[in-house]
Amino acid sequence: MVPYYMKRVITAQDVPEGGDLRVPIGAIITPSAREVAAERGVRIVELPEDQVATVASAEKTVAMGADHGGFRLKEALKPLLESLGVEVRDVGVYEEKPADYPDLALKVAELVASGAAARGIAIDGAGIGSSIAANKVPGIRAALCYDKASARNSREHNDSNVLTLGARLLTQTQAEEVVRTWLGTPFAGGRHQARVQKILDIERHYLKKASS
Repeated sequence: MVPYYMKRVITAQDVPEGGDLRVPIGAIITPSAREVAAERGVRIVELPEDQVATVASAEKTVAMGADHGGFRLKEALKPLLESLGVEVRDVGVYEEKPADYPDLALKVAELVASGAAARGIAIDGAGIGSSIAANKVPGIRAALCYDKASARNSREHNDSNVLTLGARLLTQTQAEEVVRTWLGTPFAGGRHQARVQKILDIERHYLKKASS
């Protein structure tokens, strides 16, 4: 099957459940595709062909980091991600020596914010600190999730792009369920898009205020 980003004709089947649909400049977008995109709140973005392919590659990449408290869970989750066809960018730690969770959360968040990775996973003992740290990076919407319901909600409603986990609060099986759900749930768009936009507006307001 030809990947959607290499197609010259975009049909309704190529439209995701939410977020953006990036297509090559000059591609033919069928009326049904535009109609489905409008219904789902999906924005159609035209880019040069090489950029579309680069973005598509990044969309399969997940940045992953953990402090010493989350190291073992990080290592246990990496095979799951790889089995799902995800490329893992492991930013550390690589052993259980004491480390500061803000440093690892920052590395994960920066890769996501730059576009080098589509999403990120940061793990520490409780997951709270990593969430707070990651959310200081502009463009990041980090969510601490503890079950399938919270993981699903954070994606459908908030379009979260970084997942944080508490290694001391979840078993490996529970963490795997959260990760599967979070990775497999698209942003719902629609009425939720306006609310996410308000979050972005708050961020831009304070960035502008700080720069002035």
